[in-house]
Amino acid sequence: MRNSAAMKAPDHTSDLIDGTYAWFRLGIALILSTVGGISLWSSVVVLPAIEAEFAIDRGDASVPYFATMGGFALGGIFMGRVSDRFGITIPLLLGTLMLGIGYMLAAQVQNLGQFVAVHALLIGMLGGSAFLGPLVADVTMWFRRRRGIAVAIVASGNYISGAVWPPIMQFAIDEFGWRQAYVGIAVTCCVIMIPMAFIMRRPPPETETVDAHETPMAAQTLPVSSGTLQFLLGIAGLACCIAMSMPQVHIVAYCVDLGYGAQRGAEMLSLMLGFGVVSRVAFGMIADKIGGLGTLMIGTVAQCLALFLFLPFDGLYQLYLVAAFFGLAQGGIVPSYALIVRDYFPAREAATRVSLVLMMTVAGMAIGGWMTGEIQALAGSYEMAFLNGIIFNLINMSIAGWLLINRIRAQRSLA
Repeated sequence: MRNSAAMKAPDHTSDLIDGTYAWFRLGIALILSTVGGISLWSSVVVLPAIEAEFAIDRGDASVPYFATMGGFALGGIFMGRVSDRFGITIPLLLGTLMLGIGYMLAAQVQNLGQFVAVHALLIGMLGGSAFLGPLVADVTMWFRRRRGIAVAIVASGNYISGAVWPPIMQFAIDEFGWRQAYVGIAVTCCVIMIPMAFIMRRPPPETETVDAHETPMAAQTLPVSSGTLQFLLGIAGLACCIAMSMPQVHIVAYCVDLGYGAQRGAEMLSLMLGFGVVSRVAFGMIADKIGGLGTLMIGTVAQCLALFLFLPFDGLYQLYLVAAFFGLAQGGIVPSYALIVRDYFPAREAATRVSLVLMMTVAGMAIGGWMTGEIQALAGSYEMAFLNGIIFNLINMSIAGWLLINRIRAQRSLA
């Protein structure tokens, strides 16, 4: 009887992985990622209003975004460890409650310092961080054959969020003010996400069957240690997202500077992130064919080209086209890191290691958003900021290329 039971367990696990429930769970994760992703974009949309209300320059107005993303990055490590130990539901509930409290408090602040503190601690660190790394890692446990597309779909949540939330927020800000808009965000998050967090209580099957002595694939197909690979992925993620942040964080302010208005900028951000969703799904399909490293290389080369296009083209309709291309170019980059982690590290470490890499991508967004604001304040335009982004993109491209070349060499030597 014991042997019979042992033989049935793998079949049950096999049915769960890539099965109907896995896709249902992916759908719930996508909704959670989309709603919780507001933490990444609210400070972007509200930037011009904060700049005007607190009488600050563009560099200071970029600090809330920097603080939010910095808190998000640090919180990702904590949320990843909590998810590895207690399951995904605990960080989801905690994150939802903190978002609700955070947006309510942010609506009451009286100065920039209070606004920054609330965004950093509640909205970023203890709130939004639960809806990226832990969700991506959880999804990787439920898929094998279609892991690339599954990760791409859940990672699209923050882009769908970026496509949906900015126009809604801008309308609410124009009609009711940014404080009332923040109250509406708090209520929406709690009403939608608390019930869905409980739907995610079922533990992933792969953690029940993973070999405790599993050897990371990095030792077999890359001439680097696991620690070195983790470090290189972190630096690559930091650099690529410093580059990525420039158009995403400052497109609204850029359009204001060019005289097109905040609403046009919000539309471009929505367009950029909408095409980013298409890009992520497409790159997910590619990743299922060529793997995470190859997909990362394609994405980083495409992003570099898109950044170059912002330099000569600043007409209104030209910017709409460039924003769309930028979304198509860079959407597949961040999900590639999660796929690389799952390819080269044990499943039992997934949430922590994925969160560590994604923490660096979020830190890159934070640093890049702030850095771009400071460069614009000093130079009086965004041209130098675009050049700065291109330089960091080349760093990411170099790391991805080096890893890919060495993987090919290692595979040839094993053959």
